[in-house]
Amino acid sequence: MSSPRKKIALSIGKEIPPVENYKSEPGNEIFGSLVFNDAAQKQYLSKDVYKKLRATTVKGEPLDATIADQVAQGMKEWALAHGASHYTHWFIPMTGLSAEKHDTFLEPTAEGGALAEFEGKTLIKGEPDASSFPSGGTRSTFEARGYTAWDPTTPAFIQQEVNGATLTIPTAFVSYTEEALDFKTPLLRSVESLSAQALRLLRLFGNKTAKHVFTTMGPEQEYFLIDRKYFELRPDLIAGGRTLFGAPPYRGQELEDHYFGAIRERILAYMMDLDRELWRLGIPSKTRHNEVAPAQFEMAPLFEKSSIAADHNMLVMELLRRVALRHGLVCLLHEKPFAGINGNGKHNNWSMATDEGENLLEPGKTPHANAQFLAFLVATLSAVDKYAELLRIGISGPGNDHRLGANEAPPAIISVFLGEQLQDIVDQLEKGPASSSKSGGTLQLGVSILPPLPKDATDRNRTSPFAFTGNKFEFRAVGSTAAIYWPNTVLNTIVADSIDRIATKLEKVGGDLNKALASVLQEEIKEHKKVLFNGNGYAADWHAEAQKRGLPNLKTTVDALKAMPKKEYKELFAKYKVLNEKEYDAREEIMWERYVKIVNIEAGAAVDIARNQILPAVLKYQNRLAETIQVTSAVSKAGQKGQAALLDEVAKGASELYEAVEALDELVESANSGSSLHQIAASFKDSVIPGMLKVREVADWLEGLVDDDLWPLPKYREMLFQY
Repeated sequence: MSSPRKKIALSIGKEIPPVENYKSEPGNEIFGSLVFNDAAQKQYLSKDVYKKLRATTVKGEPLDATIADQVAQGMKEWALAHGASHYTHWFIPMTGLSAEKHDTFLEPTAEGGALAEFEGKTLIKGEPDASSFPSGGTRSTFEARGYTAWDPTTPAFIQQEVNGATLTIPTAFVSYTEEALDFKTPLLRSVESLSAQALRLLRLFGNKTAKHVFTTMGPEQEYFLIDRKYFELRPDLIAGGRTLFGAPPYRGQELEDHYFGAIRERILAYMMDLDRELWRLGIPSKTRHNEVAPAQFEMAPLFEKSSIAADHNMLVMELLRRVALRHGLVCLLHEKPFAGINGNGKHNNWSMATDEGENLLEPGKTPHANAQFLAFLVATLSAVDKYAELLRIGISGPGNDHRLGANEAPPAIISVFLGEQLQDIVDQLEKGPASSSKSGGTLQLGVSILPPLPKDATDRNRTSPFAFTGNKFEFRAVGSTAAIYWPNTVLNTIVADSIDRIATKLEKVGGDLNKALASVLQEEIKEHKKVLFNGNGYAADWHAEAQKRGLPNLKTTVDALKAMPKKEYKELFAKYKVLNEKEYDAREEIMWERYVKIVNIEAGAAVDIARNQILPAVLKYQNRLAETIQVTSAVSKAGQKGQAALLDEVAKGASELYEAVEALDELVESANSGSSLHQIAASFKDSVIPGMLKVREVADWLEGLVDDDLWPLPKYREMLFQY
C-alpha cells in the first residue's frame, strides 16, 4: 500500500462529523430562523411599515420609498440580535455565481467609540465596482460605476459563520447607464411581462380580482460527492470540476443498485447537516436520495416564487459545496464530472399562479371543460415550439454539451410531453371543442392487503426535455451548474408572447368566448403540434422524425449560439421590456466568451496533466519493465515473450500519448489565434475537443496497463465507491 491513493483509501470514513441534535431543535423550530421573514418583520417593524412592506413582498405592489429608513432600522436591530457585524448586498452577476462586498455597521464617534448605523439609502442602494464583472461590451474597463438595488421580494437573511454573521440583502445589479449587469433583473422583468399578459387572459375568463400573476419554480438539484483527499490529487477537478482522464471502472451503474438505495452513514450525516443549514435560511428542502450513478445524489425543494426559488438555488449550490468540506467531502456540481456514467441535471419545475393562489396549470377534474387551463396550456406549448432555439440557448454551456443527448438526459431537440390524457384532449381540440377526457382511473395492484391507488392522468417521461407532470411543466434539460434565472427568463418571456397572441385574438373576435376560444386553440394547435412528442427521446428514430417535423437539433453550445443574433429574438425581449438590444447582445457575447474560456482551461489542464503527470508515470513503468526483463533474462532461460510484448505496448502508448499531447497543444494555440470569438469557439468545438478526446483515449488505455502504484491520479473505482 505505497501509493498516496491507497493511503487515502485506508483513511476514508474513519470518523463521521457530529450533526446537531434533531430533538433539541426540531426542523420546524429552526426553519426561517435566519431570515427577515414575516415573523421577524412583525417583531421589528411598526404595524404600518410592516403592512406597506408586505404589500410589496406579497402582492407585488411598488415599494413605498418613505418606509426605507424604518425598514433598515428594524433589519439592523434584527441582524445585531443574531450577532451580525457586517452587511452585504448579495447579487448574481453574469459570472453565474453570487457576489458580495461586506461593510460593517460600525461608525466611529467623536468620543472614540462606535455606533451601529444602517440607513434606508444604504439598504436600497449599494455601489460595487462594476468594471471587473462580465458585461459583454456594455461597459469599458475604466467605466467602473455600478449599482445594487434592494429586491424586497426576496427576504434578507443572515450568513452565519463560525466566527461571525453577516446581514445579506438580495439585490439586482445595474450599470451607471441602467443596463442590467446581472441575471436577476431580467428575471424580475420577465415575470412582470408575463403577469401583464396573463391578467389580460384571466379578465376574458371573468377573473376581475387577481392583481398579479407570478411564475413558480421547484429546481431539483443533482450532485456528486467524493472524498476531499481524492479531489486534491485531481488537478482536472480542481481546475474545471470534471475529470479529463479516467478509465471506466469494472463496476459502474449497470447493477442499478444505487438509485434510491440505502444512504450511507457518512453521506446521511452530510445531508442532515445540509438540510438544517437550508431550513434556517427558509429554503424548503423536501427530498434527499441516492441518484442513478454511484456517488451521485439529489435534493429537491418545494415550490416558491421564481425570484425567491432562483436565489434559494444559488444558496443551495453554495451550501452543498461548503457543508461538504466540513465532512471531508467535495461536492461536484458539473454536468458531467465522470465520463461513462450519468451526469448532473437541474430539473426546473415551472408553473404560473395568481396572487389569489390559483395554479393556472392545474387541469381540474375535467380538463376538457376547463377552458382557462387549456388556454394557458396551449400558450405554453406554442411558445416552446415557436422559440425552441431560444430555450436551447437558455440551457447552453460547455458542461451541458457533455450531458444532453446521452441516455441519461433529454436530447438537444426541444419537444413537449403531455401524456395520454392531455394529448387526447389536444387531438380533440385540433378538430373542434373537446368533449371528453380520459380518466386517470385506479391502479389495481393485485395484492389483497394493498389498497387500490389513484392513477395519475399521465405517466412520467424522463426522456422529454419539457414534460407536463400534473400541474406544472418539468424543464429537464437545464444543467446542474446553471444559474436558473436565465433559462426561466427565456421561458417567462416566450410564454408571455404566446399568451399575448392568444389574448389579442380573443379580444378581436369578441362574442361567445367558448366559441372564439375553440377556434383560436384549434389554430394554435395546428400550427404548433409538431413539438408534441410522448415517445422515447433517446431513440435514434426520434432524431429522424424530429428533422422531418422541422424541429431544431442544436447539439452543442456553438450551434445554439449561432441562432442567438436573430432579429426576431432581439425584438421579442425588447417588446416585453425584458432586455433591450444592448443587454441582449451583451449576453450573447458573454456566452461565447464563457464557452471559449472554459474549454481553453480544460484543454490547458489536459496538456499539463498528461505531459507532467501521466507521461512520466508511464515512462517510469516502461523503464521498470525494461530493467526487469534485463535482470530476468540474465538469470533465467525461460522466454521473455510476454514481458517483451507488455513493454512494447507501454512504449507504443507512451509515444502515442506524447504525440497526442503535442498535437493538442498546437490545436489550442491555433484555435486561440482566431480572428473572432465565434471563430475561436468553432475551432475549439471542431478541433480542440476532439484533440482532448484523443489524449484521453490513449491515457485511459494506458491506465489499464501501468502498475497501479505508479498511476498518479485517483481512479474512478476509488472516487466513486470510496466515500
